[in-house]
Formats: sequence, C-alpha cells, structure tokens
Amino acid sequence: MTKNRLIVRSQEILGGTPVFAGTRVPIQVLLDYLEAGHTLDEFLADFPTVTREQAIGVLEHLKTLLLAEA
Repeated sequence: MTKNRLIVRSQEILGGTPVFAGTRVPIQVLLDYLEAGHTLDEFLADFPTVTREQAIGVLEHLKTLLLAEA
C-alpha cells in the first residue's frame, strides 16, 4: 500500500486505484470533473467525503509532479 496524507493506493480499495485518503473517491474523478468544465465546488458537492483541502492538495501535488517532469 502506498499512502500519504492525501492519496491512498491499496489493492483492497478499488483494486489499487489512487483515491482520496479516507474515501473511496478516485483521484481521476476530480480530474474528469475539471476536464468536463465543472467547478471544484460542484465536485465537492457531489463527493462530500472529500474536503476542499484534500482536493486542492492533490491538484498542487499533481502540478508539482508535472513541473518536475518539464
């Protein structure tokens, strides 16, 4: 299992799909919402187990990863 304060990845949770820690909400769902033009507030309303801090933290983490690869 890979775990930090934002993201959990375990074979026991959705077959290893990365999810927001403490939830069963895949990180990919947030990305799909934003890609489709939905707001962060809409995502949070539809997935109340994810906090605003978690969502922003994941987006910042992903941005850091992308910038490191550039």
